[in-house]
Amino acid sequence: MNNSLTRFKWVAFLEGTSFLILLFICMPLKYGMDILWPNKIIGMAHGVLTVLYVFSLIDFSINYRVGFLRVVQFFIASLLPFGTFYAEKKWLRPLEA
Repeated sequence: MNNSLTRFKWVAFLEGTSFLILLFICMPLKYGMDILWPNKIIGMAHGVLTVLYVFSLIDFSINYRVGFLRVVQFFIASLLPFGTFYAEKKWLRPLEA
């Protein structure tokens, strides 16, 4: 069971990091300086990581019997800047204790 928790934490970290890079680095480059290629690369990586996040969230919720409302909260957290980091601190760390 711990394997799905560890996997979910890593995917959440990578997905959250790619979102912040996309938001705070790539978007200003695209709209401020007309540099498009970082947005394409990081945008694709973020899309793949988002799909992996959803699959690992489903796997984690099945193995740890997480309720539907909490799964929805994790998903909403992935849509907000810094949301995955908040979710890890508030909801995942207590599961490890």
